[in-house]
Amino acid sequence: MDTILIIDFGGQYNQLIARRVRENNVYSLVKPYTITLDEVKKINPKGIILTGGPNSVYQNDAPKCDKEIFNLGIPVLGICYGMQLMSYMLGGEVLNASVKEFGEILVDLEANPLFENLEKQNICLMSHSDYVNKLPEGFKKIASTKNCLYAGIANLDKNLYGVQFHPEVTLTNNGNKIIDNFITLICKCSKTWKMDYFMEQKIKELKNKIGNKKVLCALSGGVDSSVAAMLLSKAVGSNLTCIFVDHGLLRKNEALEVEEVFGNRGDLNFIKVDAKNLFLEKLKGVSDPETKRKIIGEEFIRVFEKEAKKLGTVDYLVQGTIYPDVIESGTKGKVIKSHHNVGGLPDHVDFKEIIEPLRDLFKDEVRLLGLSLGLKENLVYRQPFPGPGLAIRIIGDITEEKIKILQDADYILREEFRKNGLDKVANQYFAVLTNIKSVGVMGDFRTYDYLLALRAVETTDFMTAKFLKIPYDVLETISKRIVNEVPFINRIVYDITSKPPATIEWE
Repeated sequence: MDTILIIDFGGQYNQLIARRVRENNVYSLVKPYTITLDEVKKINPKGIILTGGPNSVYQNDAPKCDKEIFNLGIPVLGICYGMQLMSYMLGGEVLNASVKEFGEILVDLEANPLFENLEKQNICLMSHSDYVNKLPEGFKKIASTKNCLYAGIANLDKNLYGVQFHPEVTLTNNGNKIIDNFITLICKCSKTWKMDYFMEQKIKELKNKIGNKKVLCALSGGVDSSVAAMLLSKAVGSNLTCIFVDHGLLRKNEALEVEEVFGNRGDLNFIKVDAKNLFLEKLKGVSDPETKRKIIGEEFIRVFEKEAKKLGTVDYLVQGTIYPDVIESGTKGKVIKSHHNVGGLPDHVDFKEIIEPLRDLFKDEVRLLGLSLGLKENLVYRQPFPGPGLAIRIIGDITEEKIKILQDADYILREEFRKNGLDKVANQYFAVLTNIKSVGVMGDFRTYDYLLALRAVETTDFMTAKFLKIPYDVLETISKRIVNEVPFINRIVYDITSKPPATIEWE
């Protein structure tokens, strides 16, 4: 099976590159920049991609790969830092830019195999403070912007390419085509990799790791944990027990819906735990979102530990962690926000190991895996819902009254989306109860009630996202219904921010 080796220099989009390669049905493997030349030769990749990263190549402690990688005769594509590093190591010059480029930038493309069948201009996502000032011997310019002369470079004789922009993100137009050109036209890869291969390998891996020992799976009812549960079911059978924790922060009617779907499945050994009072007591008076996440992460673990003791000796806890959770919880110490199941975990966990079989996958890949495992489409394409639940959709402290307000408002939003077919367009949509109150008037009376924010986005990988342009008449209906049907809300706003700069969730 043809393989593309991705050498990781610590950028936030690195696993996304791997995902884009796999999207084109070619197997990808991510390895740290410390990989040795012998290890590269053993993998025998058809191509190598050098990722972005937060460092400057001219710093003494900057991460660098083995220079001989460029002399193996294997095509190499450097992205952002990867392009700068290739230029620097092969005799070019990299400097700090006087004009930085961040965001969607118009790039002029020149004819070459990397940009085959693309227009001469393309919108690309730039995110860099350094730039290549002087090219190494044998290289030429293949792309440029108004402020960056060498936005793309190539040594055609050695099949070495570099782009300063990020083709792996959806904000770059035709980015997937650029990656496809590299792996197909330049690396000559055969497109033989499928999600079924990942499924078979992962089930085999889980069988070998777990053997006949008992496993507890944290099952929320969402697609990630459901797919993780099905993988474990096929790997360990009756040694699996799935625990669903109702922490009192679920959407309206959600606990009943989850129990209806999974409660009668004997292969999952489903157990529901009512822990509402425990979680709400621990969260009483807490406003900081990071603190909320850590409290919820720890309490989940403590509930699982307690349930595990009832089952005897349970060595493993399984979570449905996916790659965007890992990225936002921090790579190389850079935390965006701690997800309850990653950065929110307590220091001590009373399990031999936490297993995360989906850790390297993105949401759309998890859904494909779910279909391969035989899950129904309505479950596979269920609306994403964060583990901390409404705790991170209520800004400020959490009370039972606020939970009820948000549950009712969010239910109306979801109902209207279904009526108008927007649930088939939006990849995630929800309401946020802010901690802001404003003056309003209902009838002849003054009100001083909450501001509610609505959020809906389109995305495939959940690493980048664009806000959904909801028709005004639908927004108007949602607004009128919420204000009239839900007490203590008198003002509605719609979030029109994309990711980046925002995250999808508010907290």
